[in-house]
Formats: sequence, structure tokens, C-alpha cells
Amino acid sequence: MDATDPTLFRVAGPVEPADVPRLCQELSALLREGTAAGGDVICDVGGVTRPDLATVDALARLHLTARRLGRRMTVRNAQPALRALLELVGLAGLLSPPAGPAGRTGGTSAARPGTT
Repeated sequence: MDATDPTLFRVAGPVEPADVPRLCQELSALLREGTAAGGDVICDVGGVTRPDLATVDALARLHLTARRLGRRMTVRNAQPALRALLELVGLAGLLSPPAGPAGRTGGTSAARPGTT
């Protein structure tokens, strides 16, 4: 693994307040082991079944855990409800940009066929 490769950390299921310390310990252990040296943290929340404020609290604390260990963390695969909650509490900066439709581009400066 390259030192700049991101470390993937998955959060799934309903997140309860009691889960937060365990999740932070797991992330801490993962980042301290030799295979996760360097690079950012990608927190995949695609498996979260009930996004709520406990989930937001867990993500905020995971973000702090990563920062304390010198890493940046982004959240990917967030459901629209979780994205809205993160935006509401001012944590939208954690969100990775949503993937656009496959094969779409941001535009082109080329003329369309039949135009001059």
C-alpha cells in the first residue's frame, strides 16, 4: 500500500450513541497499524440504515479522531437524509462530492453538429 493511499473505514447499520467510542477506537487502531500509514481516511456510510443525530455525532467524533492522528477524513455514499443532517449541523465539508452520471461531462466548447 502506498503511503498516500486512502484508508477505507466502513460504518453500517443503525448507529447508536453507545457505538461511538467503539467506532473511534476501531478507527484509531486502524490508523496506527503499519498498513494504514499516511493518506486520508474515507468513511463509507453506504451501509447506514437509519441516519440520525447519533450518526452525525459518530461522524464528527471519527473526524476528530482522524485529525488527532494527522489525517483528513471525508464521508462517501451518504444517503440524502444523512447529507441533509450533515449540512444542517455545519459538517457538509466532510462530504465527498457525489458521483455524477456515468459518461457525463461538465460541458464542452465544441460546436454542435449543424452549427457554425
